[in-house]
Amino acid sequence: MAFSKESRRLKIRKRIRGRVSGTEQRPRLSVYRSNNEIYAQLIDDVSGKTMAAASSRDKDIASASGNKVEIANLVGKSLAEKAKKAGVETVSFDRGGYLYHGRVKSLAEGAREAGLKF
Repeated sequence: MAFSKESRRLKIRKRIRGRVSGTEQRPRLSVYRSNNEIYAQLIDDVSGKTMAAASSRDKDIASASGNKVEIANLVGKSLAEKAKKAGVETVSFDRGGYLYHGRVKSLAEGAREAGLKF
């Protein structure tokens, strides 16, 4: 019997989280994608704290025009700027079980363009 889309994603997410974890020097860049919005945060798994976060619902990004892929790129750039203020240069990318394609890829490329190293 085939997995549903959501249970398949959760299975992949669990596998990724087994391998990827964040530290204070190299936090985990976690991505969540809903139908309309995209959220990203830098997480220090050792202390269990979120160091920085950005989403498509932030005021400066929500007012921007463009399609969802272009908005995701802006979210990546915004998160990278916040990460630099927090003193973070390198991250571990956690795509959350989503395929590295479309909005997830655009967010990652935006973060790279703004100076984050994966």
